[in-house]
Amino acid sequence: MQSHTATVDGINMRWEETGSGDPVILIHGIPTCPALWRDVAPLVQGHRVLAWEMPGYGASIPEGKDRDISISAQADYLVAWMRSMGIERAVLAAHDLGGGVAQIAAVRYPEKVSGLMLTNAISYDSWPVPIVDVIARTGAIAKHAPDGSLHQLLKLIYSKGHETDAAAEAAFETHAPHYDRHGEAAAFVRQAQSLDVNDTKSIADQLPALNIPARIVWGAADEFQKFEYAERLAKDLGAPLRSIEGGLHFTPEDHPAIIAEEINALLRSVNGG
Repeated sequence: MQSHTATVDGINMRWEETGSGDPVILIHGIPTCPALWRDVAPLVQGHRVLAWEMPGYGASIPEGKDRDISISAQADYLVAWMRSMGIERAVLAAHDLGGGVAQIAAVRYPEKVSGLMLTNAISYDSWPVPIVDVIARTGAIAKHAPDGSLHQLLKLIYSKGHETDAAAEAAFETHAPHYDRHGEAAAFVRQAQSLDVNDTKSIADQLPALNIPARIVWGAADEFQKFEYAERLAKDLGAPLRSIEGGLHFTPEDHPAIIAEEINALLRSVNGG
């Protein structure tokens, strides 16, 4: 995928892109970046694939300074970027925090979203997870912890969210350098402190009215986003639910073929196939 940057409403926004045709937008979460989708994007068939980077995350961490980077604000940034790109409608495929962004965008801007694929996504009152909530409330890793604590924290998150040590190490090598280059622990604390569960709770009762094609795929053994939330999303969205038995949190990295299969199935539904 090729990396691109454009200034939208004073924000330098980044994304990675490949292919052509109707657009599919991939949205990452925390503590990741568009590279979360590196093994999924090549498997999406016959469509333009854009992996959007939330301002304040990944290489765009500097854009989060002195700016609202809440999930609610990210939904507005996403749609502003879509408009700047001339994207009238798109299928959104989203993980973790990105799932909250996608839900809010679909509720707030229904004319822009033609389908939803959610995998181990935040929703309702499922977040912030305890480890991130503690950091948000205390800022501990930025203010009180010794050097190297951010790396230890990231390694803990990746190890608890991946099925193999190799996958956890690959995630660390992929995503951690952005923190090293852009503020280290302070950047992670800023992300954590932007999180407000009311962003998803406030739109939860509107999900059943979306009436768009949707699919849910979930690592059933995820400690961060429990399977019961997958079931609730599937019911509210009228969506099929695919369970990955033994799967953990970072499904786009652990199971890219399954995630791509679900995106391709959703695209067929959106296109009337």
